[in-house]
Amino acid sequence: MGVRMTGRLYARIAASIVCAALTACGTPAEPDVLVASGSWGGVSIRLDVTASGATVEYDCAHGTIDQPLVADRDGRFSATGTHVREHGGPIRLDDPPDRHPAQYAGQVSGTSMRLTVTLLDTPQVLGTFDAVFGVNGRVLKCL
Repeated sequence: MGVRMTGRLYARIAASIVCAALTACGTPAEPDVLVASGSWGGVSIRLDVTASGATVEYDCAHGTIDQPLVADRDGRFSATGTHVREHGGPIRLDDPPDRHPAQYAGQVSGTSMRLTVTLLDTPQVLGTFDAVFGVNGRVLKCL
């Protein structure tokens, strides 16, 4: 009986040490969350976010984000999609779209978002945009 008690005592001590070690390492990371669905807008940009991605309108361009926008505990997110340059004047039916793969990286803080768009096939940063949730955005299309 003494050996069993000693084994249980060792098990309790080991469990206590493991609990203390896990507590010392800090609390578990907060889970990732989806960026709020709805309109996000600012100067020269409008994002319509859904649970599966987003559509983007800019001055003289548009695009898609083809994956859910999932923010980490610091509000940062990154997703891929497309960016299509537009041009003024008439558009011919046989004119192929100027489509490029794009990386959309940003950070959300409350109802504010900062978004940087980078083309993946020509590592060109198109710009950084600020948007606010619930705002329609001010986009001026090419003439």
